[in-house]
Amino acid sequence: MSVRGLSPDDMGQTLTEKILDDHLVDGELVPGEEIGIEIDQALTQDTTGTLVWLQFEALELEEAQTELAAQYCDHQTYQFDFKNTDDHRFLRSAAGKYGAYFSRPGNGICHQVHKEHFAKPGKTMLGSDSHTPTPGGLGELAIGAGGLDLAVAMGGGAYYIEMPEIVNVRLEGELPEWATAKDVILELLRRLTVKGGVGKVLEFSGPGVETLTVPERTTITNMGTELGATTSIFPTDEETKDYLERLGRGEDYVEIGPDEDAEYADQITVDLSDLEPLIATPSMPDNIVPVREVAGEDVEQVIIGSCTNGAYEDILPAAKMLEGREIDPTTEMIVAPGSKQASEMLAREGWASEMMAAGVNFSESTCGACIGIGHVPASDSVSLRTFNRNFEGRSGLEDDKVYLCSPEVATASAIAGEIVDPRDLADDLDMDIPGFELPDEYYGADTDIIEPENAVDDELIKGPNIGEVPLKDPMDERLEGSALLKMDDNITTDHIIPATQDILMYRSNVPKLSEFTLSRVDEDFADRALEADGGFLVAGENYGQGSSREHAALCPMYLGVEGVLARSFARIHKANLFNFGLLPLEIDEETYEKIEQGDDIEIVEDVAAAVRSGAEEFTVRVNDEWEATATLDASDREREILADGGKLPHTKMQYADDASDATPADD
Repeated sequence: MSVRGLSPDDMGQTLTEKILDDHLVDGELVPGEEIGIEIDQALTQDTTGTLVWLQFEALELEEAQTELAAQYCDHQTYQFDFKNTDDHRFLRSAAGKYGAYFSRPGNGICHQVHKEHFAKPGKTMLGSDSHTPTPGGLGELAIGAGGLDLAVAMGGGAYYIEMPEIVNVRLEGELPEWATAKDVILELLRRLTVKGGVGKVLEFSGPGVETLTVPERTTITNMGTELGATTSIFPTDEETKDYLERLGRGEDYVEIGPDEDAEYADQITVDLSDLEPLIATPSMPDNIVPVREVAGEDVEQVIIGSCTNGAYEDILPAAKMLEGREIDPTTEMIVAPGSKQASEMLAREGWASEMMAAGVNFSESTCGACIGIGHVPASDSVSLRTFNRNFEGRSGLEDDKVYLCSPEVATASAIAGEIVDPRDLADDLDMDIPGFELPDEYYGADTDIIEPENAVDDELIKGPNIGEVPLKDPMDERLEGSALLKMDDNITTDHIIPATQDILMYRSNVPKLSEFTLSRVDEDFADRALEADGGFLVAGENYGQGSSREHAALCPMYLGVEGVLARSFARIHKANLFNFGLLPLEIDEETYEKIEQGDDIEIVEDVAAAVRSGAEEFTVRVNDEWEATATLDASDREREILADGGKLPHTKMQYADDASDATPADD
């Protein structure tokens, strides 16, 4: 069995290049050049999905054109009032009307459920969630993007992206006892930092690959997002085939990998046998140290779950470690399986009851705790989590102390009541190594996935909290206003629009949601921005890292922000700024240091004309006293989108003129 375009005659290509070449509809596979690719599968979730489908409706599209589209409800499943429930009903109706699979609230986290049911080697997938690259562990080229990009792709348009560099991550050796796949990605974060993967695809190879199961590989590809990488991907092999067969999807297997003479932009070698249990200390995923360096720190909360480590295989080692034991009375341990399938299997095999007997509390299969919705830690306490992010305040507590680690480290620490290396606890308690094992077969009811042909709705159902998508006017020739807010490096989308329950429940109500814009940085920002009626944001490096949440661009746009002056931008957020008509200009360190909050800023040029004409340099005048040069790195297509006021008005114009630059997905 082969994939179109992946023939043995295509020599000298990486695995990524093969899949991209097979799906290429515009451009050339030259790093730094813009390409357009056909999208096979589309994924969205409840915090981003409402806007996706509202934008799909605004584009007057009739049906999803991708091979498969799936709508998940996994982030905000707690029904505090009607808002979340109304959104879920709207999403179910949108899936029914437009031909998408619908995963009901409580069925599990989108990446885990998609991996179980739909992900396929050799396919392309676009998802409105930053951890969409998870299925790269079984050879799917999966990319996170903003919701508007997803809506256009589902409508049959190509997805455009700057061709990334392909970096070979060569794995040698084999993981030693108590080291895990989580430690592999933590080691890469230690080496590369949260900015080290920007503009790159991490493609794994080497003899160490075959020692890792698919669930271990997906833990690595999931957290490749924290490196800023476009995506991460593994070749397929007997492990991939075996995993799909255990899922009952053996027919989906395709053997794909790089050519022997494939050329890479760079190579990173990781000797698995050298790894030990690692931990990310507060409050950034790249603050990595060996667990033994922070051992002894009291722990009040431990959570196993998330799309990174919430699979059956991730929880089983914890269950084995807890068998016949109890967690420390000063520590709360929570298990939130990544899917209902994982929950059901653990329950039927008796492991859930074993863990409960040890003092574990089970939670619903959601993303909630990962974004601060439920299980908020106590003040001035340490929380150990098997999640992918520990950004300050993301847990729901502003001054939190969240560590990231493997399930084995988390469980050992829950037993000890303090951070402990599981190797040391095993010696003290004569504890057997739990190992990492797959079930003979995966099983569980599929009643919580509604197939398009069995849809229960055929028209959209909108509650009172669901509004319209705001549109921006075409870009003016003059852009001026004050520096509304000056920020540091590594400002995340959680800083821009927090994802806690009290805030993100307004995700379908942009005017209300906008009131919380950048509240974690400056609680008065939204009022100031509205009063100013225009202005700029100023930021350091890697502005907008984290979630694909397009509200982080949409809400500043709604408040009148015209653009962002930053040292550098995270990939997805920069794309979202284009999509909502905000000018992303890069400035050097000297300019950044010199600009003060409150300064008057003017872009000297006729901005709209300069953007359309391809100008790369813009003159920034500050307080009519001094000037600096800022740069715009954008393709011709991105410039047209920006000048037209964003992707939605641009695409509507194109559709109206019957001259869309979006290539049909079935071409």
